[in-house]
Amino acid sequence: MDISKITSKEQAVGFLNQFDNFLFDCDGVIWSGNTLLPKTIEILTYLKMELHKNLIFVSNNSTKSREEYLKKFRKLGINFINKNEIFNSSFASAIYIEKILNVNKETDKVFVIGMRGIEGELREAGIKYIGGEDIRLDDKFSVEESEYFQNLDPSVKVVLAGLDLNINYHRLAIGLQYLLRPEVFFVSTNIDSTFPNGKFKLPGAGTMIKALETCSNRKSISCGKPNLNMMKSIIKEHNIDISRSVMVGDRLNTDIKFGKLGGLSTLLVLSGICSEEDVFSKDNDVVPNYYINKLGDLYELIHE
Repeated sequence: MDISKITSKEQAVGFLNQFDNFLFDCDGVIWSGNTLLPKTIEILTYLKMELHKNLIFVSNNSTKSREEYLKKFRKLGINFINKNEIFNSSFASAIYIEKILNVNKETDKVFVIGMRGIEGELREAGIKYIGGEDIRLDDKFSVEESEYFQNLDPSVKVVLAGLDLNINYHRLAIGLQYLLRPEVFFVSTNIDSTFPNGKFKLPGAGTMIKALETCSNRKSISCGKPNLNMMKSIIKEHNIDISRSVMVGDRLNTDIKFGKLGGLSTLLVLSGICSEEDVFSKDNDVVPNYYINKLGDLYELIHE
């Protein structure tokens, strides 16, 4: 197993010198919930301001738009990140629907199971949508009383599903009606089973996606990690050389798999979902090139 744990200044310097482009997951790498992880600002500042590296933040969290992500970075004191350095799954999904599925922006609509991050990116792309955080979908479901069920929209051409903290039977039932139409595309922002929130693990978008896949007997087209649709969009958008790029994440089955499938080097941090035991488990078939306890350790090792 060809894997190195970064524990010395020499290793940290050698690691950073190999790469020009650093792709970071956010939850579990930069922050956990609303708490910034130790020495994160310092290492990001060092990479961007002193070493002039390119930073790209790649997140499967679709609950926020890129604009909202930018606000979170600034709220946590990271003021040197630009919107074009943020590439999350709601943005990737909007790009896919607009440029790959080529929906007609004048006539076609998207039914959204998800939150305002998805809504914001669809609006910015000029794509019409229904559903999402519409409070009528919060009502207890009844075939006879649901406005959505009684007025199914023939212009819906895509069902887009992501993490939805308001998920309920009503939303799933309406989503199913559209998915029963063979001409309607089924797109998901990501298929993460869980996500970190402080010391807790919470159900991820994959929970909602799996429910829809089960009742519709269809598989979704995922626009998040580890799907290569997202990697191709990032490479095109930022014109990066993959041989000089590294993916940094806290999950083996999404972040690290995403990097390896895309031909990048990979660094696993142990500050989120996965542990050192997971890396060396006989059941694990996704092995990072490097791993470290937390991202901030790179700064601490270099400046020890």
